[in-house]
Amino acid sequence: MSIKKQYLKTKPEANVTFQLGAEVAPEASKVAVVGEFNDWDESAVEMKKLKSGAFKATVKLETGKEYQFRYLIDGQTWENDWEADKYVPNNFTYEENSVVTV
Repeated sequence: MSIKKQYLKTKPEANVTFQLGAEVAPEASKVAVVGEFNDWDESAVEMKKLKSGAFKATVKLETGKEYQFRYLIDGQTWENDWEADKYVPNNFTYEENSVVTV
C-alpha cells in the first residue's frame, strides 16, 4: 500500500495516488477508494487493477485539509491503508478510518 502526493504549483490542490497492494486482496476483482472527498460514495472512485494485481487510483484533493478514507474490496470488505498519515475512530463501527493529509 502507498499514498503518493504531487502538489500543483498553480492551484491549492494535490494529485493523490492511492495504491492497494496485491497482497492485501489477492482475489479481488474490484476495489474502490471511498472517503470524505467523495461523500463516501462507494462507486465514485473505482481503482484500476494493475498487472501486478495491485489497485491504483488518483484523486485531486484541496490542500491544507485532512481526508478520512478506506478501501472497499469487492463491495464487501473494508480495509485501511497501512501507510496512512494517521488513523481516527469512525462514527459507525469500532474500526478506524485512514487519514491522508494534503
